Amino acid sequence: MSNLRLSVLDQSPIAAGFSAAQAIQNSISLAKHVETLGFTRFWMSEHHAMGLLACTAPEILLARIGAETSRIRIGSGGIMLPHYSAFKVAETFRTLHALYPNRIDLGLGRAPGGGPVESLALQRDRKARPVDDFADQVNELLAWFRSNQPEDIAATLPGDSFPANHPFARILVSPLAPGSPDVWMLGSSLWGSAAAASLGLPYAFAHFFSPVNTRAAIENYQRGFLPSHLTAARQTPEATIAVGAIVADTAEEADYLHASVRLLQARIRTGDRSPLAAPGEALRELQILGSDISVEEGEWPRYFVGTPTKVADGLRQMAQALNLKELVVNTIIEDHPTRLRSYTLLANEFNL
Repeated sequence: MSNLRLSVLDQSPIAAGFSAAQAIQNSISLAKHVETLGFTRFWMSEHHAMGLLACTAPEILLARIGAETSRIRIGSGGIMLPHYSAFKVAETFRTLHALYPNRIDLGLGRAPGGGPVESLALQRDRKARPVDDFADQVNELLAWFRSNQPEDIAATLPGDSFPANHPFARILVSPLAPGSPDVWMLGSSLWGSAAAASLGLPYAFAHFFSPVNTRAAIENYQRGFLPSHLTAARQTPEATIAVGAIVADTAEEADYLHASVRLLQARIRTGDRSPLAAPGEALRELQILGSDISVEEGEWPRYFVGTPTKVADGLRQMAQALNLKELVVNTIIEDHPTRLRSYTLLANEFNL
């Protein structure tokens, strides 16, 4: 698959001994770097109250990253919609779209992006009983993107506008601009793939987070996709997966760098969200633990680790097996220049 597209998911990892501010600067640096390499998209995730990740407000980071780049699509991977008003999210991403037309992806997530206490802290109304109205929120969001648009522009946008008698029908959604962000459904379960298929949205599966159901989720989405009146401009399914990759000149170096992620995964399973350890320190801590805490793997590993040829062959095989035209690569390496080099080696191997 020589024409396989590659994109990037960044989580602003914080290395031990460094600040969250430096992690954010590293994300800006990475976005500029992968644009020059020919990657298609640069997505920022949303996580809260972690010493490990600095990506609490992807929409703010995207505003800066858009100004630092000129071609690459930028977006959220994703916005955890249950925390927010669909109207506010629509205004925020319409603002980004006005700043950087035809470059904005709005990835929507259903997960909390943190623990139950953090989720409670994010809620404005903490007395109301939690109601799972995610599907209603998505439908409302799509409607906001069509609201107030001229008929010729609205015909190209996702969603139905609100009926004339709806209380939201006369609300002005600003800033108005031709076009709209591209809305994606994100997920790590079969529920997300079914929701994306029923809504006629493109779908991204978080394989690096939950690899067991990757094939089932993608195939269910592709098989069940129905063009929807909500997304009239999209007639065929479009899917991708976010997969981990660590690339180095030698297999030994790649395995050494991978120790940081192995420890990260082991710590997370015990509730430890400490900053990312250097590989040497990670190996020492893993030895103290005795072995890695069990990490579920599926048909493919969460992280492809090795030389450029080995990793590229694994990614191509996976994409071909799932009939995918694009993969989103997540690379967590403690040393920032080494992380940049991992993406460089991968881009060169794919001739991006």
